[in-house]
Amino acid sequence: MTSEFMGPPWQADWTKEAENNRNALPKETRALVDAARAELVTAEDPYFRGIDADRDLPAGMSVEPVQSTRPSGEHVLYFDHGRGWLRYHFVPRTTDPQIVIDECYWQ
Repeated sequence: MTSEFMGPPWQADWTKEAENNRNALPKETRALVDAARAELVTAEDPYFRGIDADRDLPAGMSVEPVQSTRPSGEHVLYFDHGRGWLRYHFVPRTTDPQIVIDECYWQ
């Protein structure tokens, strides 16, 4: 462990429900979820703060806070042009920052 704030790639963890939902998806869709997760864990700022901060995401992906009044709260990463999403929050601890994915959904 280091005393300095760590940067990407971030650690990521799934809640059991989110992981089960991901595992139940078809193989092609799981690949889309994995690509979305990869974008999330390699982002400089997992909250994508600022104007057009998510412009570097691939086509069909975007990020927004669940509540606009809580910019450091839960966020949603949409993928597959909005057909699916990962709801997550970021725990910016100094020694072990991580992303926790609370929900995985695809329609």
